Amino acid sequence: MAQGRTIETGTEHLLARVEDRIAWLTMNRPERRNALSDEMLAGLALALREAESATDVACVVLTGAGGAFCAGGDVKGMAEASAGGAGRAALTLDERIHRQRLSQRETAGRIWRMPKPVIAALPGAAAGAGLSLALACDLRVAAESAILTTAFAKVGFSGDYGGTFFLTQLIGAAKARELYLLSDRVDAKEAERLGLVNRVVADAALESETRALAQRLASGATIAFRYMKENIGRALTGASLEECLDMEATHHVHTGLTQDHRDAAQAFVEKRTPVFKGR
Repeated sequence: MAQGRTIETGTEHLLARVEDRIAWLTMNRPERRNALSDEMLAGLALALREAESATDVACVVLTGAGGAFCAGGDVKGMAEASAGGAGRAALTLDERIHRQRLSQRETAGRIWRMPKPVIAALPGAAAGAGLSLALACDLRVAAESAILTTAFAKVGFSGDYGGTFFLTQLIGAAKARELYLLSDRVDAKEAERLGLVNRVVADAALESETRALAQRLASGATIAFRYMKENIGRALTGASLEECLDMEATHHVHTGLTQDHRDAAQAFVEKRTPVFKGR
């Protein structure tokens, strides 16, 4: 393995490193099942910006430490802050809404818009906003013991970090309503059946399976991947068939002019594996 580097996040709540063209972002509050803190969200936003712009990053993996992915919002911390009259509770309504919007755009929104493939590796529970962040990713690999739940109805919240958008796109409005209104727990196998996760693997194999998938993507046609994501994203936002066809045509021609395409076409003729260089 090539020697990696760390990405500065400003907090121990979000650890980030780059290895072999893969950015590994780890939510790191295991004592609270990686519940989101303000520090973690700010660190995640920083790490995502760095991963997006860094030339030595071709794929991003988001995961959690200590056997959980992310328990969502820190409900206990919210209650403590509210009781003490500190933090968010001291902000005006407009300030709280603005802060929430900005945080969502810089985390879930940035994951969704990331021009590079993003994988969520779920070692355990993904709940509430934690589930939303996982659903924002392109692919999800879940350990057999992972549990998914929207959870919001259980604590009197309506939902945040794009979960309603991502879930509805993945499984349709009817099932999304069920999972939000009832907030039932979904095990890994059922999540795979529903299309919420792409792969379910043994708990002990999660890191190795995720790494293999990330390496496959990181060594792939990164320019084409970016355009594929744009094409699919356009289709999901209500564009007409004609608009989608026009975007596909533009991107298809652009990729056809890349060195990657020319080299891959030659490799195809010569019956060898192509080497993509992102140009």
